Amino acid sequence: MGILEKISEIEKEIARTQKNKATEYHLGLLKAKLAKYRSQLLEPSKSAANKGEGFDVMKSGDARVALIGFPSVGKSTFLSLMTSTASEAASYEFTTLTCIPGVIEYKGANIQLLDLPGIIEGASQGKGRGRQVIAVARTSDVVIMMLDATKGEVQRSLLEMELESVGIRLNKRKPNIYFKPKKGGGISFNSTVPLTQCSEKLVQLILHEYKMFNAEVLFREDCTPDEFIDVIVGNRVYMPCLYVYNKIDQISMEEVDRLARQPYSVVISCGMKLNLDYLLEMLWENLALTCIYTKKRGERPDFGDAIIMRKGASVEHVCHRIHRTLTSQFKYALVWGTSTKYSPQRVGLTHNMEHEDVIQVFKK
Repeated sequence: MGILEKISEIEKEIARTQKNKATEYHLGLLKAKLAKYRSQLLEPSKSAANKGEGFDVMKSGDARVALIGFPSVGKSTFLSLMTSTASEAASYEFTTLTCIPGVIEYKGANIQLLDLPGIIEGASQGKGRGRQVIAVARTSDVVIMMLDATKGEVQRSLLEMELESVGIRLNKRKPNIYFKPKKGGGISFNSTVPLTQCSEKLVQLILHEYKMFNAEVLFREDCTPDEFIDVIVGNRVYMPCLYVYNKIDQISMEEVDRLARQPYSVVISCGMKLNLDYLLEMLWENLALTCIYTKKRGERPDFGDAIIMRKGASVEHVCHRIHRTLTSQFKYALVWGTSTKYSPQRVGLTHNMEHEDVIQVFKK
């Protein structure tokens, strides 16, 4: 029996098992087996040495955004509208067959946007170049899931299922579980909160399924068996996702209002160029980027050329971006902006910068 057949059998077994106290251990074990087989499925095969057409694109710019969705939802049209790249768009399915990059210039930042081929059901098992598409999505900072507003919620749940099965967790944070495999001493289990979904026995059974008999486990929050399996496997990617509903000009106002009020959702129309500005604002917010401007002594700040950093970047990170030797010669910095109590404020390397702050660095 191949891996795909084993996965199918386990999925059927999970579907027909009733969820209650008596079956939680059985379900926990099945989920552990399922995660193990799925990770085997994602490993590149040894016969994959033969050279094919290159698919992934080199990472460039300040951030990377992957555009995924089913065929003919308007991804290529969106790329052509947002960037200077022309991606072939047509009314038939699978117009895009490879990864097409473009660059969105917004608030001084260069955001790389990747138009990926349409995903089909079963993509996580390698159908329709699905595995390559998902591998590129894993390297992104944010996923834009392009959906057809006329098709309701069907596409969203199918795509979420495909991404979930290959370890991409959308709009979720990493489970707060401390886990460390050891050489001996058995399994040490503790929790700082009351657990309602996992027990010590279930944790031990899951670890035994992965042939781990010595480990330290500490639950700092009430997590599910699935989240604990994610921590053991360790190759899960947690990333923000925007659900973008295209073609809103073809549905009723009530339906548009309902879709727009859902969390992480944006409604647009590429055909009529509706609401694209708001989508860019939401994208900027999810990327958590900040613009920092530099100033030379006796001169006005250079607002034409911003340094793009991640939120929470310190003066030390800014110095590294300007020049790698600057921190060793650093004396102090003057900062103007919302991160200071008064402007200018004299700060050290550990001071955290905020959006549109101005910095002047003094060397020893």
